[in-house]
Amino acid sequence: MTTTATMNVAVTQLCGRGRRRRPAALRHDHRWARVLRLAVATRVVRLVWDQLLACSSCGGGGGARYRRLGPPHGPDVLTPVAMDDDAAAHAHADADAADVEDVVGLKVSLLGDCQIGKTSFMVKYVGDGEEQNGGLQMTGLNLMDKTLAVRGARLAFNIWDVAGDSQSADHVPIACKDAVAILFMFDLTSRCTLNNVTDWYERARKWNKTAIPILIGTKFDDFAQLPLEMQWTIVDEARAYARAMKATLFFSSATHNINVNKIFKFITAKLFNLPWTVERNLTVGEPIIDF
Repeated sequence: MTTTATMNVAVTQLCGRGRRRRPAALRHDHRWARVLRLAVATRVVRLVWDQLLACSSCGGGGGARYRRLGPPHGPDVLTPVAMDDDAAAHAHADADAADVEDVVGLKVSLLGDCQIGKTSFMVKYVGDGEEQNGGLQMTGLNLMDKTLAVRGARLAFNIWDVAGDSQSADHVPIACKDAVAILFMFDLTSRCTLNNVTDWYERARKWNKTAIPILIGTKFDDFAQLPLEMQWTIVDEARAYARAMKATLFFSSATHNINVNKIFKFITAKLFNLPWTVERNLTVGEPIIDF
């Protein structure tokens, strides 16, 4: 038994010698490395969360940013609020004093043939008293802006109207780049302008494949005077074009302000996932809305 006890003591001494404790400096380095990894991971999560709350505009050159809008304050959040002259003046002054970065810029392009009412449509929405955008003036390109408030956010629609002649077609790339929506317009009383929408669509999609496409028939007030059979034909063709373009179809009239504001409310609702309560209207003789 003495021999056995002696051997156990020797084994214990050898095992004790085999276990070497880590130096204090090495243990400190491991703890510091874990702290650094945790800090880096926290920063990455914060950056990802910031990107989820705000996404940069389409394309690399735009400085505007989209942001998540606040909760709804009622069913009519997209309906303009009537103001008297004094209230409107104060609101305009407050808007001018606000930080420019608080404005979300939304570029919208208008494409279509000559003499179909694109400029009248734009002026009806923006207002006769608004001045044109002075940042860029080019022959065959008309720019106008309109700023409005939606759910506590200020949205600035930058509307680019390309003239419909062949020389102005060179402006399609600059007009369509970074646009959030492209309005392809035609005259409801001229079927050839509807047929030409295909060319405008192909040109625009070369430079912007993500913008919301909207097909708009103008001069509905004149269209309503046509024979019912002709109206049926044009409605069927316009709906077929809209399906091929995967676009929403609106019939509008700048003269009587039919569906003009509604089109821009639709764009806002699509971009920010807001409620859209307007129903389809496929009744011939009435302003068509098909989506």
